[in-house]
Amino acid sequence: MTVRPVPRDLLPHLRRARDLVDREYARPLDLDGMAAAAGVSKYLFPRCFAATYGRTPAVYPAERRIERAQDLLRAGNTTVTEVCMLVGYSSLGSFSRKFTDLVGVSPSEYQAKFADGVPRIPGCYMFMHGLSDRRPDIAISEKPGDTTCP
Repeated sequence: MTVRPVPRDLLPHLRRARDLVDREYARPLDLDGMAAAAGVSKYLFPRCFAATYGRTPAVYPAERRIERAQDLLRAGNTTVTEVCMLVGYSSLGSFSRKFTDLVGVSPSEYQAKFADGVPRIPGCYMFMHGLSDRRPDIAISEKPGDTTCP
């Protein structure tokens, strides 16, 4: 069976669906929603997405969540359970298994590896403000009286 190339005019639409996953990784995402974001049918979407990005629409969000969990475990003063909930998993067992499958160590081992070194960001701050999720257009100027953003 040969794989047909994805039409070039479909690429921006697929990018929209990938951007949705990157932005909303902590929400429950389903095939219908991703296909709707791309503006294609739910039957065509998985084939085109996989052909373009090398991952199915089911695998990509899971990988994105685990990447985000790695960031939180490295930088934050949060428990593994809190990280599990922050990245959109409702089951600690499912999160730990997927994390171990993709990273090669358990979330606890991964967090312990980065335990010493730079001070961690308090968990309460991450829950309130997020970690690198701030929009660039709401940057706070360091200069008094300066109201413009670079």
